[in-house]
Amino acid sequence: MTLQNRVLPTGDIVAHPGRGTLTGNRGILHTSDGVLGAARWRHKAWICCTLDYKGRRRQPMTGRNWTELFFLDEAAAMAAGHRPCALCRRPAYVAFQHAWTDATGGCAKASEIDAVLHAARTEAGTRHQRRHRARLATLPPGTFVLWEDRPHLVGAQGLQGYAPGGYRLALSKTRGAEVIVLTPAPFVAVMRAGYAPALHDTAVV
Repeated sequence: MTLQNRVLPTGDIVAHPGRGTLTGNRGILHTSDGVLGAARWRHKAWICCTLDYKGRRRQPMTGRNWTELFFLDEAAAMAAGHRPCALCRRPAYVAFQHAWTDATGGCAKASEIDAVLHAARTEAGTRHQRRHRARLATLPPGTFVLWEDRPHLVGAQGLQGYAPGGYRLALSKTRGAEVIVLTPAPFVAVMRAGYAPALHDTAVV
């Protein structure tokens, strides 16, 4: 059975056979082995983690510890609201924290970062992804936008269409266009400050 645990840049959680390049955690979201429940988070510490940490192995969506979510890459994870894990991805987290300091002017603890991110990634009182508008030319590589109603990655050479298995060839940017941005604004600011998310090998960089 294909599990419903693949997270898209739009924030939707779908069933897809590919596991992606990163896993993640929002708490226990499955109601029984292999079945996703109604909740989409149990805490504000949404993180993205390496698939291989100290050789540990788990059967996804079993037990009552946490629900394993999967992402194509870090740009998709950030669009869905997940920051680097401070344990298994320590170097990435430190780089993220430094960029956060540069972007905001102040160093913050993980819990403080998570509180800001949670307000920016979800519409208050709903499970809906919070989105904003921006001019395409102002967005750093690694940002996700809606283009022709589909998620696209902003790359250095153009927009790249997203699919759960990878990216399509880059499209030319309409630089003056205003677009709907899927990536929460604090993540955009962090990338603008120099943080470079890990991308799938189909991305054109």
